[in-house]
Amino acid sequence: MSVPALFRPLELRSLHLSHRGWVSPMCQYSCAPDGPGEGVPTEWHLAHLGAFATGGAALIITEAAAVSADGRISPRDAGLYNEAQVEGWKRIISFVHEHGAADAKIGVQLGHAGRKASTYWPFASHQGSVPASDGGWATAGPSTGAFAGYAAPREMTEAEIRGVIDDFAAAAQRAVRAGFDTVEIHAAHGYLLHQFQSALVNHRTDSWGGSEAGRHRLILEVVDAVRAMIPVDMPLLLRISASDWAEGGVDIAESVRLCTEATRRGVDLVDVSSGGAVAHQDITVGPGYQTRFAQEIREQVQVPTAAVGMISTSVQADHVLVSGQADAVLIARAALRDPHWWLRAAADLGHDLAWTPQYQRGKSSHRF
Repeated sequence: MSVPALFRPLELRSLHLSHRGWVSPMCQYSCAPDGPGEGVPTEWHLAHLGAFATGGAALIITEAAAVSADGRISPRDAGLYNEAQVEGWKRIISFVHEHGAADAKIGVQLGHAGRKASTYWPFASHQGSVPASDGGWATAGPSTGAFAGYAAPREMTEAEIRGVIDDFAAAAQRAVRAGFDTVEIHAAHGYLLHQFQSALVNHRTDSWGGSEAGRHRLILEVVDAVRAMIPVDMPLLLRISASDWAEGGVDIAESVRLCTEATRRGVDLVDVSSGGAVAHQDITVGPGYQTRFAQEIREQVQVPTAAVGMISTSVQADHVLVSGQADAVLIARAALRDPHWWLRAAADLGHDLAWTPQYQRGKSSHRF
C-alpha cells in the first residue's frame, strides 16, 4: 500500500521530518511568574511536550517563548531571554530527541505580545491586564489603542522598536545554543508583529506604519535578524494571521504579498493561521476553516505552508495534504485530547508508524 500523505517525509533545508503531522504551539501558562524560575519551562512542559514526542509527532513547536520579559503574554509564560531559560529548554529538547517515536524534532516559537502582554493566565480568577501590584507591567505597541478589555499601551519609540528586533535576534541565538531544530517567528494572533502589520491597530505615520510597506517593515526586519543568527541549513518558519476577519484589516491578498517578501528573505515555510488583531473580528468557524488561506499562499507564493485550525481527524488531515491545501498540518486541541494522536492516525490510515520501545507491547495490527 502507498504511504498516506500525512506520513510522507518532508525536507526543509537540512531538516528531515519523518512525516507531516506536527504539534501546533499552545501556551500552557505554567512557568513561575517571577524570581529565578521566571519564564523557565518546568516539569509540566517536559511532560506536555514529551508526550507528543512519544505519541508519534514528527515536529513539535513549543508555545510562544517571549524574547523579552515584557513580551510575555502573561507573567506565567515561557521565555528565551536569559540563560536559565536556555538550560530549561535543553532538558526538554534532549528528551524529545531521545524518545521521539517518529524521530521527533522540536522547534521554538519566538514572540512578543505587545499590547496583549501582561494579561492574566486563562485559569486565574481575574481576566484582563495584570496590574503592577500583582506582578504586571506597562505594555507597548505600535500605537496607543488598547485591545478590548486590556490596559492601553504606550506607543513604541524608534529605539524600542530596534530593541525588539535585537531581542528576536538574541533569542534566536539562544535557540541555537539550546539545540532546537528550527525557529518559528510568531507574527500572528494580534501579538506585536501582527499589531504592526494590521492597519486596524497600527496608526503610525512614520516609516513603521502608514503604507503597507511600513506596516510590514517590523516583521521583515525580524525575519532578517533571525535568519542572520541561525545556521544557514536551519529552516525558518513564520506564523501569520492571513486575515483579520474585519473590514480594513489584513486580508489574504496582503498576506500573499507579505509572504512573497518574507520568502525572498529566507523564510522556508509559512504557518498559516488567522485572527486575533481586534475583538470585533467576525470569523466563520468550522472544520478546516483556515486551510483555504494556506492553500492560496502555497499556490501564489510557491512556498511550503502548514495548515491549522479545527483539524481533528486522521482522514481530514490526510485530505488537507492530498488536496494540495498545505504541505503539513498542525494539530492542537486534538493533541490535548489525545497526546498519542499520531499513533492513532497511523493505525486509522493503515500506516506502520514506529512506537517507542517502552510502548511496543501496546502496539497492535488492530485499530485502536
